[in-house]
Amino acid sequence: MDKLETLKIKNKELKEWLAEVIALTKPKDIVLCNGSEEEYNSLISEMLSKGILIELNQKEFPGCYLHRSDPNDVARTEHLTFICTDNKDEAGPTNNWMNTNEAKKMLFSLFNGCMKDRTMYIVPYLMGPKDSPHSQAGVMVTDSPYVVVGTRILTRMGNIALEFLENSRNFVKGLHSIGDLNPNRRFICHFPNERLIMSIGSNYGGNAILSKKCHALRIASVMGREEGWLAEHMLIIGIEEPDGRLNYITGAFPSASGKTNLATLKPPASYEGWKVWTLGDDIAWIHINSDGRLWAINPEAGFFGVVIGVNSKNNPIMLQTIKKNTIFTNVALKSNGTPWWEGMDGNVPSELIDWKGEKWKPNGERAAHPNARFTTPALQCPSLSSKFDDPNGVPISAIIFGARRANLTPLVFEAFNWEHGVFVGASMGAETTQAAVGKVGVVRRDPMAMLPFCGYNMADYFNHWLKIGSKCKNPPRIFHVNWCRRNKKGEFLWPGFSENIRVLKWIIQRINGEVDAIETPIGYIPKIEDLDLKGLSITKETIEELLYVDKEEWLEELKDVKRFFETFGDRFPKELWEQYNLTKERLIKA
Repeated sequence: MDKLETLKIKNKELKEWLAEVIALTKPKDIVLCNGSEEEYNSLISEMLSKGILIELNQKEFPGCYLHRSDPNDVARTEHLTFICTDNKDEAGPTNNWMNTNEAKKMLFSLFNGCMKDRTMYIVPYLMGPKDSPHSQAGVMVTDSPYVVVGTRILTRMGNIALEFLENSRNFVKGLHSIGDLNPNRRFICHFPNERLIMSIGSNYGGNAILSKKCHALRIASVMGREEGWLAEHMLIIGIEEPDGRLNYITGAFPSASGKTNLATLKPPASYEGWKVWTLGDDIAWIHINSDGRLWAINPEAGFFGVVIGVNSKNNPIMLQTIKKNTIFTNVALKSNGTPWWEGMDGNVPSELIDWKGEKWKPNGERAAHPNARFTTPALQCPSLSSKFDDPNGVPISAIIFGARRANLTPLVFEAFNWEHGVFVGASMGAETTQAAVGKVGVVRRDPMAMLPFCGYNMADYFNHWLKIGSKCKNPPRIFHVNWCRRNKKGEFLWPGFSENIRVLKWIIQRINGEVDAIETPIGYIPKIEDLDLKGLSITKETIEELLYVDKEEWLEELKDVKRFFETFGDRFPKELWEQYNLTKERLIKA
C-alpha cells in the first residue's frame, strides 16, 4: 500500500482494487501511466534495448517499430476466452463459461507473484470522446510495455482518463500479465457482473489489450443490455455525395470480410466528388438519441488491423495511415529495414527475414504471419471524419451486415423490415480466417459478427436488438453484402475494394427512396439497371450470377440456421422463429 500512496490516486474504489492487485501480483516496481509522449518514447526505448521491439527504417517509416510474437501467441484464443458468471445460462451456448468462484480461484493462483521481477504498469484509459455522455473509463494493470504502448495508440490514455474517473465508481477493471506464455496457462476471463477482466499467458493484442474486444465489446455489450444501447463489432463511415448530402452507415463484418477496406474506402476516379469519411473501423457504441434515431460513437482512438493485403490499390488510405507512428506485429523485414507482408506493392524481395526472425525461404511458407497486424493512431488517417471526436456521435441511416461467402449470398440485398434485418444478422454465416486459432475456410454462424464478442447469452442479445428497434422512431434500414462471391473456377465475380462504392450508392438511394428493388424470398435485391456499372468490365451474366438467389441452396442454408437457433432453446426470440418460417415459406413458394 505504501507504493500505491505515492501515486496520489484520488478514486477510493480504484485505490482499494489496486491494493488487492499489488498484494496478489507482488510487482518489483509500479508505474502510473500518464499517457504523455515522453512516457511513450521512454517505453519504446526500453523495449528497443530489450529486443522486444525492432526499429524500422526511420526515413521510410518514421516512428515505426516491429514486434515479434511468440509463435504460440499470434491470434485470439477463443477456446481459452471465458464469460464467468454464477449461472451458465447467463453466458449462453456460444460462450465458454466458467463459474465465478472457480475462475477466480484458478486465476488468483496463476497471478500469485507473477510480477515479482517485473514492473507493474497502471494504465487508465478513456473509451470515447472526452466530453461524450456515452464514454467510459477503464483501468488496466499489466506487466507488458508492449500492451501499454498499444493501449496508448488505441485509446485516450493517461491523465485524461484519471480526470474522468476521479469521482466515478463506474469503471472497468482489467488485470493482465504476460505470465510465461504457456498455452496451458493462458486464460482470458470476463466477469461482466463486476465489470472485471483478467487475462494471463498472452501478449497478443486481441487477448492482452483489454480495452479492445474485452472491454469495448464483451463487457460493454452487457452494459448496453442493462442501459438500453448497443456495443457492436462495427465500422462507422460517412458517405458524402458530390452535392454534399451525407449519410452515415455502420457495418458488421467478420474478420477478412472487407471491413477495414470499407472503413477506409477511397472512391475510384470515376466517382469524382464522392467521399467516404472514416469514423471507426472496428467498434461502434450505438445509442437512441432524443430524436428517436440511432446514433453511434467510436470508443477507440486507433486502428488494430490485419496488414496482409494492404497495398496502394486495395487500401491506399490505410497504407498511407500506417506509414508512420505504427507498431507492426509479425510482419517480415526487408534488408533495408522496412516491413514487408504478402499482398504488398511490388515484387517479392529476394531477401527477407520472416516474422519469426529467420531467413525466409520461398518454399511455400509465408514471410509475414497471416494474422500480421498494425497498431496505428486514427488521427493520422487521411479520410478521418471531422465528427470523429463529436461527443454526440453521428446519426445512422443504414446498418450493413457482410460476410465472406464463396457462393450462396448475393452481392447485396435489403431486409424487409427491422425484425427481418435482425434475423438476417442473427443467421449470418462466414468463412473462418486466421484472426482466431482454429480451422480456416469453414463456414460458421457469426451473428452480427459478434459470436466471439458478446458477453452474455446471445438469445438475450437478439431480444435486445429487437427491443432497440421497437424503441426507434425511424430505425436504420438493414442490408447484407458479400464482396467475395466466386464463379465455378474460383474467381471473384465482383472487383471489390474501391468499386464497392457502387453498392454503397445503391444502398443510399434505397435509404432515400430513389430506386425501386426486386423482391426475392430473402430480401430486396437491386434491379440491374439501378446498379451503377459504368466503366466496369463486367458482363450482364456476371451481375445476374452475383445477384442470384438459389432456392435449393438457401433451403439447405436454413437447415444449418435452424440447428444454430435451436441451441438457444426456449430463450430464443419467437419473433426470429417467425422470420425463419416466413423465409422458408417464401423460398418454397418461389
